[in-house]
Amino acid sequence: MLMRTDPFRELERLTQQVFGTGGRPNLMPMDAFRKGDQFFVRFDLPGVERDSIELTVEENVLTVKAERSLASQDGIESIVAERPSGTFTRQLFLGDTLDSDRIEANYSDGVLALTIPVREAAKPRRVEITSGSRQEELDAVS
Repeated sequence: MLMRTDPFRELERLTQQVFGTGGRPNLMPMDAFRKGDQFFVRFDLPGVERDSIELTVEENVLTVKAERSLASQDGIESIVAERPSGTFTRQLFLGDTLDSDRIEANYSDGVLALTIPVREAAKPRRVEITSGSRQEELDAVS
C-alpha cells in the first residue's frame, strides 16, 4: 500500500476547496494507482531538468527532490515571474508490501513515472490442500 506522509497537505487542499483560498500552489502534483501487482506513481515536474531530480528510499520512505531554476540572463528584466522556482520535495511512505529495491523510474516530457512492484511474499498464493486422516497427522507429530 502506498501512503502519503504529509498530513497537512490534505487539510490544506480541503481548506482551499471550502474557502476558495489560493494558498501555496501544489508544486509537485501526483497521481498514484495500482494495476495488478504494480503501483504506478506520476509526478508533474514541468521545466525541471532530469539531472536535477533526486530519488531516494530510506527505510520505507521514498523522497523525490527536484530543482527548477529561473533562466536568469544579464540584461533581462523580468516583467512577470509566476512560475515557481527553487527546490521542491515530496515524500511517500511505502507500505511493507511494496518492493522498494526494484523501483523503476523514468522521466519524460516533464513527468517522473515510477513503477513499484508488490513484494513476492505479499502476493496472494494458492495453498495446496492434501487429503488424509486426522489420526495420521497426530501420529506424525508425536
